[in-house]
Amino acid sequence: MKSEFKVIANLLPNNTRVLDVGCGDGSLMSLLRKDKNIEVRGLELNQNNVQQCIHKGLPVIQGNAETELHQFPNQSFDYVILSQTLQAFYDPNKVMRELLRIGKSVIVSIPNFGFWKVRINLLFFGKMPVTKTLPNTWYNTPNLHMCTIKDLFNYCEDKRIKIKRVIGINNDKTSLINNNNLEIKNFFSEIGIFLIG
Repeated sequence: MKSEFKVIANLLPNNTRVLDVGCGDGSLMSLLRKDKNIEVRGLELNQNNVQQCIHKGLPVIQGNAETELHQFPNQSFDYVILSQTLQAFYDPNKVMRELLRIGKSVIVSIPNFGFWKVRINLLFFGKMPVTKTLPNTWYNTPNLHMCTIKDLFNYCEDKRIKIKRVIGINNDKTSLINNNNLEIKNFFSEIGIFLIG
């Protein structure tokens, strides 16, 4: 299981209602349902992933988060999760507004383009990096908006979105991120996980 999913699961109380946007093959949904007794729903674009979720007995809707989140009522979930997908939307600001409307709290994780290995690749090799969290080359990547932990932190502050907790992941080590250590954690974290609302 991905360390990111463990961190997300630890942020969620038992017995809550969760919407996993871009739920993939349902791995996180399965974990939450089994370990935390969470009533979880998924929204997924990819037909193959939807079929995998259905095969696992997970409630999932096939749809595009960029255009179909408006169907969910205000505050209809305790938490909405968006795992490593924000950077792939054409209009991430619109998606964030929808997530915050649908969920009482939102968990967003991003691959950190400010991670030192990404910076080194650009600085010394002059090319877009291929890493564990950014496995695609520049021409076949789904990423449209390169975002760092610091960028998302500043975005939340600019939009007056309450930041409840930010966690950085490097390998399997996690650390809390705040205003005082933002620069260094942005440099050393591969993934950022934000609990906002």
